[in-house]
Amino acid sequence: MKAEIKGGNFPVAVCDLATGEAVNCEAGAMAWLNGGIKMETNTGGGLGKMLGRAFSGESLFMNRYVAEAPGILAIGAHAPGEIRKITLTPDKSIVVQKGSFLAMDEGVDLSIFFQKKIGSGLFGGEGFIMNKLSGNGDVLLEIDGGAVEYDLAAGETMTIDTGYLVMCDSTVSIEITMIKGVGNILFGGEGLFNTVVTGPGHIMLQTQPLTQFVGTIAQMMANIKK
Repeated sequence: MKAEIKGGNFPVAVCDLATGEAVNCEAGAMAWLNGGIKMETNTGGGLGKMLGRAFSGESLFMNRYVAEAPGILAIGAHAPGEIRKITLTPDKSIVVQKGSFLAMDEGVDLSIFFQKKIGSGLFGGEGFIMNKLSGNGDVLLEIDGGAVEYDLAAGETMTIDTGYLVMCDSTVSIEITMIKGVGNILFGGEGLFNTVVTGPGHIMLQTQPLTQFVGTIAQMMANIKK
């Protein structure tokens, strides 16, 4: 995928598609297009995959944009932040949280990923069911705010407030842990649980999860009305 990221803090990925090239996108991701690019809406691999995307918080259908003649396809983010292009190979797959996937080459497969411990689904902001991307090709991911990346060694851990984990290699394990101490729980303002990831592998965090930003605005509005 030949894509140029433009727009600064309000990003869009402008993709140059050659004749016969196709890109699969999350529904509603297209910002503009020209040339001979045509859109086809589909289930993205059948009923099973469609339902899997619904469980993981993504849209039921996907849009396939195919270039019958050369053209450009612009894919926009849903909120201020960044768009990152990640190249996958058969020996490198990634797991991403709901809402982060934007687009992928046709050589990439999107499937659901179940976390090992059910506590992750009950309490973790990243969700029990996430998305796994594997295969051969490029993927576009959306990041709220800015992206911060780390490479974790085998056994190395990182404790993350829920909602901040965007992506990790499939070799990284994810676990939800309860914050210790009654005082910390009641007065710390960090909620009840944190996400703990353990290497080896690469992780990507986002600096301003949209859900937390919206929650802050909603609380401010509620205080104004009082």
